[in-house]
Amino acid sequence: MTRAFVSGCAGPELTEAEIVFFSRSDPWGLILFARNIVSPDQVRALTASFREAVGRADAPVLIDQEGGRVQRMKPPHWPKYPAPGFYGDLFNEQPETGLKSAWLGARLIAADLHDVGITVACLPCLDTRFPETVDAIGDRAFSAEPETVALLGQAMVDGACAGGILPVIKHIPGHGRARVDSHLELPRVEADKSSLESVDFRPFKALSGVPLGMTAHIVYADVDDERPGTQSSRVIQEVIRRDIGFDGCLMSDDISMNALGGSYADRAQRAIDAGCDIVLHCNGDMEEMRAVAAAVPELAGRAKQRCDAALDSIKPPATGFDRDAAWEEFRSITGWQGV
Repeated sequence: MTRAFVSGCAGPELTEAEIVFFSRSDPWGLILFARNIVSPDQVRALTASFREAVGRADAPVLIDQEGGRVQRMKPPHWPKYPAPGFYGDLFNEQPETGLKSAWLGARLIAADLHDVGITVACLPCLDTRFPETVDAIGDRAFSAEPETVALLGQAMVDGACAGGILPVIKHIPGHGRARVDSHLELPRVEADKSSLESVDFRPFKALSGVPLGMTAHIVYADVDDERPGTQSSRVIQEVIRRDIGFDGCLMSDDISMNALGGSYADRAQRAIDAGCDIVLHCNGDMEEMRAVAAAVPELAGRAKQRCDAALDSIKPPATGFDRDAAWEEFRSITGWQGV
């Protein structure tokens, strides 16, 4: 029975221990990082071996492939893509060009992913940029204007979906006000809820119909003064589900980040208890993976329905797409000179 977590793996091919672990624990999906990427043929073999291990041909394989600093598949085998902030800068000058370039960028990324058996792209980042935004977000945010974030986010969602790839809106309900890197420590946002509603939540509300979203490891003090969003039932039930209106599959951000404390079983259990449908664990450490697998439940009830609906939303790539022509158009309208 499929369990409510997404796991990483250690290297470019599954070890015997990982194959046994995946076949027994049956995680909902697998997430890949640069350590797992060598060549197109190798990635195809890796995605196929994971699906064989869990016995589900549609088991999702995820990757962070935003462009800029967050791009796991890189040259020489894959093109270099601009950071999301690049599209925001274009939008400020020429809105139509910005929207078209965001769509094309996501569509081209989708073609790269689909070609190697990856089905889920952890993009777009819908965090609104602030003067204090930590560098861990930085140019991963499209803009300081929530309306622009929503428009460009929708363009990337549409481009990904046209290429047969399921996008993930992140980091819901908003990471832009964080002043520290949640990979290293727990950010705390003191802004009142009305301020968050007027800016931070707006792009997520505009794209609340996207069927897969990722939480933020941030304390929103005016909502829950004690628990980070990922582990707060107030943030998840009152803000994400009710106020923002997101009813899709809600996945935690990586629980191996230092923003969270406690054992890995505790981290996973708290996320599930708060209302996350899926726990994300990324680093490929087998001892931690076993602890997470033992702590999360089997996928059932409303969580399973949301996960199934997300996978059901993936459609084959639209026909008639010419990758070379799309790249030519992308470079022509953006001036992008990435390899």
